[in-house]
Amino acid sequence: MTELLRGGRGADGLPVDLRIAGGLIDELGTLTPRPGEAVVELEGRLVLPAFAEPHVHLDKAFTAELAANRTGDLLGAMTSYSAVASTQRGDAIAVRAMRALRLFVAAGTTAVRCQIGAGRLSGVTAIEALAKVRERVSAYVELQIVAHAGVPDGGAAGHRALLHRALDAGADHLGGNPFLEDDPELALETCLEVALDRGVELDLHVDESLASVTLDRVAARALESGTRVVAAHCVSLGGLPDPQAKEIAAAVAAAGMSVVTLPMTNLFLQGRDVLSAKPRGLTAIDALRAAGVRVAAGSDNVRDPFNLVGRCDPLEIASLLVTAGHQQPMDAAGMVGSEARAVMGLPAGGLVAGAPADVVALGAGDLDDAIARAPGDRLVWHRGQLVAQTVTTTDVPF
Repeated sequence: MTELLRGGRGADGLPVDLRIAGGLIDELGTLTPRPGEAVVELEGRLVLPAFAEPHVHLDKAFTAELAANRTGDLLGAMTSYSAVASTQRGDAIAVRAMRALRLFVAAGTTAVRCQIGAGRLSGVTAIEALAKVRERVSAYVELQIVAHAGVPDGGAAGHRALLHRALDAGADHLGGNPFLEDDPELALETCLEVALDRGVELDLHVDESLASVTLDRVAARALESGTRVVAAHCVSLGGLPDPQAKEIAAAVAAAGMSVVTLPMTNLFLQGRDVLSAKPRGLTAIDALRAAGVRVAAGSDNVRDPFNLVGRCDPLEIASLLVTAGHQQPMDAAGMVGSEARAVMGLPAGGLVAGAPADVVALGAGDLDDAIARAPGDRLVWHRGQLVAQTVTTTDVPF
């Protein structure tokens, strides 16, 4: 059975129809309905590949009212959230995660990689909760779970055991913030060891501050070990002199690493103690991309102590990439679309025959308009199935 999406427009502004069959895009162009074929009228909507979210903390989402960040910075967020992490129940985590995922899917996001806490405060409770959520939403969105694991009591042995427990509980990959641990090098080595042993990748928080630069050390170990590593944040790279940033970017490229920039949360958290000429807190996107590093962008935090706002909408992130990251709209869209899918290890998307039929049709004039307005009017297909539909009307009497 095929379905024809008729009357859309591509990012180039030209008319486009899409035929979907078997969860894939079968044909594109000016197409005529086949006898008995289901037809969806897109009515001039902008048709784009569906978005992907490569880094979001679903277990923390919507907890801002539960834990006030008194200082507004990263330490304040971690301190306030620790009380929530030590008492939260799996069912409460699932409710908040489902709320966020509904917003993501309605916005046109059909793949989400979530960073889920594991450690001495909550064990693997949140991992277990998200594994159940993943089963519930599998027909609507592809959900990947990264165990964002701190080092518990017991040092390297305890850390190693926790990482194995997290994978056994349902995590797909391993993560953490090793350079915030008492013994950063040992924490990194343990992560690498278990990742290699279990055949998973590392998706790490790296340099989540303006001061420390450890990305070069992570790149060196990734290259030596052959482990696939994704590095998120990499904030301090954006504050380095251009020659040094380019040197580290080249090392990251040589290691085959990817980087995920998280503009919304880093704009919120970073530079609060700088009274003038505040830094933007973003990584060196241009230097990384020029070196051949794949750079994607994500939401990170949504209405929690680490970031008080957020809509679970990749177009919000694309807008920040344009405004604060000085990226062109087409590049920004790629960083929350095709580049994000690649970082997540998913099959390449796009509006081409043979690509997965993960598509979003928006009520926008063109790509610039979509990023600028983030219109609510969206139809979303995942694997060829319509999974979300938001149709808006506006009546202005002039």
